[in-house]
Amino acid sequence: MNTDAGGLSAMELLERMFAIELRFLQQDEADLGLLATAFHPDVIVHEPASLPYAGDWCGLDGIGRLFRAMRETWSDLSVDGLQAARLGDMVVMTCTLRLTARSSGRTLTQPFAEALRFEDGRLIEGTPFYFDTAAIKAALS
Repeated sequence: MNTDAGGLSAMELLERMFAIELRFLQQDEADLGLLATAFHPDVIVHEPASLPYAGDWCGLDGIGRLFRAMRETWSDLSVDGLQAARLGDMVVMTCTLRLTARSSGRTLTQPFAEALRFEDGRLIEGTPFYFDTAAIKAALS
């Protein structure tokens, strides 16, 4: 199995992945082919059990459903101060996440980190770490 993330830097991998995610979210119809340019067909993202979109989201269809669930949950989501480091096929990113709940209109800002593993330059596994999931749940109620 080739786990090479290509000659791309951590930031280049993230910028490409986030650009594809944003384009996907702006579409009316789900284009899984678009996701395939930055996400491996066997991708899995592990979301915390305490969030409304909890669980393991598998494959391109699963990632598409996760992105749509996040779009339904948040009216605005932005990232500030993105930093990333790469070691082999692993990228660790940190940032400040700003979320606005669609249901309540409440906004919260908190630190966020994610461990990401890439194969052939595409995300194959992601594990996000939210600073305070209780605050997220409170903002959504």
